[in-house]
Amino acid sequence: MRITAAMATAPHAPLTLTELEIDDPRDDEVLVRVLACGVCHTDIACRDQALPVPLPAVLGHEGAGIVERVGAMVRKVAPGDHVLLSYDSCATCPSCRAAKPFYCHQFGAYNFSARRPDGSAALSAEGGAVVGGRFFGQSAFASHCLARERNLVRVAAEAPLELLAPLGCGIQTGAGTVLNALRPEAGATIAIFGAGTVGLAAVLGANIAGCGRIIAIEPNPARRELAREFGATDTIDPRAVADVPAALRDALGAAGADYSIECTGIPAVATAAVHSLAPRGTAALVGAMPAGAEYRFDAIKVMTEGLTVRGVIEGESRPDDFLPRLIALHREGRFLFARMIRHYPFAEINAALAASERGDAIKPVLLMA
Repeated sequence: MRITAAMATAPHAPLTLTELEIDDPRDDEVLVRVLACGVCHTDIACRDQALPVPLPAVLGHEGAGIVERVGAMVRKVAPGDHVLLSYDSCATCPSCRAAKPFYCHQFGAYNFSARRPDGSAALSAEGGAVVGGRFFGQSAFASHCLARERNLVRVAAEAPLELLAPLGCGIQTGAGTVLNALRPEAGATIAIFGAGTVGLAAVLGANIAGCGRIIAIEPNPARRELAREFGATDTIDPRAVADVPAALRDALGAAGADYSIECTGIPAVATAAVHSLAPRGTAALVGAMPAGAEYRFDAIKVMTEGLTVRGVIEGESRPDDFLPRLIALHREGRFLFARMIRHYPFAEINAALAASERGDAIKPVLLMA
């Protein structure tokens, strides 16, 4: 069938709204009519090839919509079901068999190849030219996308998809890094570097976890204020201090934070996040770095203070379990993330991406209909 999609054709170039041909769903695939899709930093990084994805391609990986057709083997959803879309995974590798799909051994192939696992394409342009699809198992910058039941989460028909769409990546990443990966003790101190979508979701998660001091390190004053509204007890403007780890220790009146989370994807910020830890502290590195980037840490500090430095993908979320948990927390008034979101018509996708790059919008969400 013919669909409307926003196609990335070259680094830093505007996305092109165009008509494409999408395959019929295979036996294990689901055709979803996309109603909303969040814009994530990873979409921009892939458009610009900081994270290489074969272009031309349709990006978008925080989709939400309604199931239109299902393949013969699909049992989890049926036409008419309302769904959120998240990352994909293979289901058969050691990590997937251990119920840790976020560390799937084939994560790159299933999420960044813009192809099906067998190498075939799901999208094509006029004349049959191949266009990359199935980005993060979906390619949701489009009126319709193909996914698999494995990366769909069914929600209630009355669920506000225009609000819930970003749960599939950025928001689950921030909240899950706290609640699933770090699991801080009640009263612990946590430093969160960056107050974009991931960082603000981490602030909300830290409140749910009962952290005693929550320090948000963010240069944008509006985002520092929002971090306070979300529950940060302290904020630091990194441009206003000569040494962020020293300023953090002064704020805490302690040797450092018990936990830190790096959400910016900037290597120097990762260094500060590690150097801000108290002895036996743990740093989670979450921000998407450019391909080939390297971290630099004080090896003696890491060794003699027993620090843990670890990566976290997708907040270690199993979407079928964690997204309903976040939705329930939102209903209870404990995970109020709506202040991050700004809606844009799908036709204004390039304006949405530009606002995200400038920092004007924390979480743009595209409305397809």
